[in-house]
Amino acid sequence: MNPGESGSYQCWVRDSFNDSSPWFKSPAVQVRMIEETLTTVEHISILFCCFLLLTLVAGVCVMASMADRRRDASYLERPRLYGPNVALNGDILEFRCEVPPFPPEDILLQVYKVGDRSNNLAEHTLLNESVAHFSMVVNYATHDGDLECMASVLNNSLIQPTVSHRHYLKIVDPVEGATLAVQSGAVELFEGKKLVLHCNVKSGTDVSYSWLLDNQPLPAIAFHHAHQELHINRTTPKHSGSYSCVATNRFNATKIYTVASPEVVITVKEYVSSPDVSYTVLKTDSQNYSALVTCKSSRGTLPITFSLYNGETPVANETVETQHAAFVVPLSHRSAVLRCQAENGDRIAYSERMALHVGECVFSIRGFGSCYLMLQARHLVPLGGPVTMRYKYSTGEDFSVTSVEIFCRAAQGTHLRFQWFHNSSLLDDTWSFRLSNQESVLLRSVDRRSAGTYHCEVSDLFDNATVIQSEKMYLEKEGIPVALRTLQPVSTLLLQPLQPKCLIIGSNSPLNRLPITVVAVVFSCFALLLISVFSCCCSGVIYSESAARTNMCTYALQLTYAITNSR
Repeated sequence: MNPGESGSYQCWVRDSFNDSSPWFKSPAVQVRMIEETLTTVEHISILFCCFLLLTLVAGVCVMASMADRRRDASYLERPRLYGPNVALNGDILEFRCEVPPFPPEDILLQVYKVGDRSNNLAEHTLLNESVAHFSMVVNYATHDGDLECMASVLNNSLIQPTVSHRHYLKIVDPVEGATLAVQSGAVELFEGKKLVLHCNVKSGTDVSYSWLLDNQPLPAIAFHHAHQELHINRTTPKHSGSYSCVATNRFNATKIYTVASPEVVITVKEYVSSPDVSYTVLKTDSQNYSALVTCKSSRGTLPITFSLYNGETPVANETVETQHAAFVVPLSHRSAVLRCQAENGDRIAYSERMALHVGECVFSIRGFGSCYLMLQARHLVPLGGPVTMRYKYSTGEDFSVTSVEIFCRAAQGTHLRFQWFHNSSLLDDTWSFRLSNQESVLLRSVDRRSAGTYHCEVSDLFDNATVIQSEKMYLEKEGIPVALRTLQPVSTLLLQPLQPKCLIIGSNSPLNRLPITVVAVVFSCFALLLISVFSCCCSGVIYSESAARTNMCTYALQLTYAITNSR
């Protein structure tokens, strides 16, 4: 029966020979069919029993096979090799090779490195025994890798030799003898070239490398470390210094071996920049003059060889330990086109051409494929005439003076030297500029430090015998007011202001003071505004009190009237 046949069952009975006889019914019986399933525990139990049965069958088969092999004199069991897995180079290690106690013949055991049967590392003959012990002095070249033990029966070629499973042995050779080699070439190279350093070790296994520059670790993010090589693709002068490599390996995380290479000094040179050419005039005697031509480069590794050319003809050259060199060239009525050349290695740099010609004074710039700066000097005129001063000033948003430009001019002279003095102290050339051959300007901000007296002194570049001093000018800063005046009376001054709104020199009125009329108008308007506000406030207070009294009287009359009516 199945679950679909569940229900109520009843038996009917009547005579078989009389079809018209009545049926007699039995009591109804309720039948319910239930489908039974195996539980999880029952499934696991069945699977476990099957596994045990399979294991038993496999064991019986193996035992039967071994029994067959024991009966077969041509079979030898596989040996088993035991020993350490890691050792130092040169250690003495003990290995053990076992063979089941069969057959009764003598057995030869040999230890080889996998793949190299030509080199017998150790051997032992078993005489009525099943275990052999080997003592070996191991080294990296011979013993590092997979080892195996091969068993063979002596004097019986019918029994085939058997080999054990592989046994891995790692030999650690302590690192020694680190040296550093420059694979890219010389230890001195110019910027932009590639630098490759290689760290060599005399011995050592599983070695890791680190790099030092001037005894400081090199960051891996800034340099390309390739195992035992260091690559710097584009060198700069900051890569100069003493390089060394540190080689490290370890044994069983208990012993660490470290060796550093000797330092190698690497020098990265700067290419010399294109030199600038300039000149000053020297007076050799009363009738003769010379030009002191200076060649100067802004950068470049020393030493630098400077050469001076007149056209294509070399005039002079000098190798110096500085970034500039000077050459004396006599001035004559013949033209000279000068050019500087600078060299410190692979590259030669040239300056612009400077043409010197004794004639009329003309300044011009013109180009022929490149820029040629033509400086033509006229007949030398010595310093002469008075030295005068003038000024102009700049104001800020609040009309206060923020800076002053003081000009110094000589009446005549072609090659002059200007020197500025503040309170009789010589100033540097940071804020002074040469406007022309005969004029210089000094820029000063207006503050307490800039207050004091100013004057300039002018002399010939080629002759310090004549020095002319200008009149003195006084710059004053007291809080906000600024006064600029000279120490001499106005009638004796040659200074003229450049702006019509500037204060008259010699006046006692400060530049930054507001007119009295403007101040009076502003304060009058402010006072009038205060009076108006005060009047409005007073009127409001008086009106508020009067209204309050009126409302109180009205309320009292209404209350009296109400009380009277109620009575």
